[in-house]
Amino acid sequence: MNVILTQDVESLGLAGQVVHVAQGYARNKLIPADLAIEATPANLKLHEKKRNEYELRAMKEKERAQTLARRIGELQLTISQKAGEKDKLYGSVTSMDLAAAMAEQGVDLDRRKIKLAEPIKVLGDYEVPIKLHAEVTALLAVSVIRAE
Repeated sequence: MNVILTQDVESLGLAGQVVHVAQGYARNKLIPADLAIEATPANLKLHEKKRNEYELRAMKEKERAQTLARRIGELQLTISQKAGEKDKLYGSVTSMDLAAAMAEQGVDLDRRKIKLAEPIKVLGDYEVPIKLHAEVTALLAVSVIRAE
């Protein structure tokens, strides 16, 4: 089944694209969540008229993401955690902890955008990727230090 995406869907594509998906996925997930509309001839004509609107919105979102990426690149987060022998943390630093620390620095960000492969469990310096847009990824510098 062909659908027209009305919003960016990470695994499918960007808003305004026509994609082919399984019928059940379209009817049960994409269409009810207003992520897509069915690609009927009438909707395709409407889509052609709105194509410039989609492209302008996508360009603005990308510019906002690039601005935020520059701001995140300037940040240096320091998180203090209790640690035992061999610098192993008693807990771990997760994307939720990083999002909270960024909020304290004035950068509000959805924790799901933080692409931490696995929680940080050892003291040290890390670069954590943050996917802000399909084409924009920022690197966040994080230092995990021993809490006294």
